[in-house]
Amino acid sequence: MNAPRKIMLTTSRNPTPRIRTFCKDLALVIPNILHVNRGKMSINQVAEKALEHSVDHVAIVERWQGSPDRIEFFSIDSSGLVPVPPILYIAGIRLQREFSTKKSKRVDSIAITKSVGNSLEIAVSLSKIFNVPVLSEIEASANYPVAINISHDANRRIQMTFMLLPQNLEIGPRITLRRVMWEPNE
Repeated sequence: MNAPRKIMLTTSRNPTPRIRTFCKDLALVIPNILHVNRGKMSINQVAEKALEHSVDHVAIVERWQGSPDRIEFFSIDSSGLVPVPPILYIAGIRLQREFSTKKSKRVDSIAITKSVGNSLEIAVSLSKIFNVPVLSEIEASANYPVAINISHDANRRIQMTFMLLPQNLEIGPRITLRRVMWEPNE
């Protein structure tokens, strides 16, 4: 892929400790993420902070009733933040500390793998946002220390799992989606 891109990761206002930990976990396993505590920043101030750090995209973890509700992606232009599909609506998360494996160190390269099904569109979109390749599990195991595996759980919900390669050991976090929205007014 091309030169590394920076993505700024932040939260909605007043995040819970669980959401803060979730963002820290994501910052460990996705390369080139700049994790910024939002504090009292308005959305315009978030855009200014993104420009200040020369990032290409912003990911905002929104909350609903104290839990992570969705992840929204934005690109940056002169007018501010521009929504980029998809919006990932979260059914549940499992943090790194909730796995029996040791906490992972910061990852410097990652690939996306997908199982059969309709997860290809999500894999391709995330590949563009994070600037990482979509590979088969065999190709990813041979060349990358960690992969985001996009598959379906037993209830047919899309699940994103972070896997240590080549051991194929889940290190977390795990994100289970309740739905994916491709258009803003869907």
